[in-house]
Amino acid sequence: MLSSWEEVPLFDSEQAEGSFWSENQIELRLMEEAKVMASEQSESVTITLRIDPRMLGRIKRLARERYLNYQSMIKQWLSERMEKELKDR
Repeated sequence: MLSSWEEVPLFDSEQAEGSFWSENQIELRLMEEAKVMASEQSESVTITLRIDPRMLGRIKRLARERYLNYQSMIKQWLSERMEKELKDR
């Protein structure tokens, strides 16, 4: 049972992806978070955030490897960390 999107590997073919998903499932919590994130996009607020250019380059590279938009990946990370912080209280 996958508990994080980071556990999903990069696939070199549709066959490899199909094989992976036939043997693996995503936790319900992760799917619900994805639905919440999608609904929050319509209710989002634009902010300005200054980031070191080298760090941003690394973030963009990581996002590209996961076939994600880097801004979406940053929001995902923030959401996951926020949930962890709230759970650890």
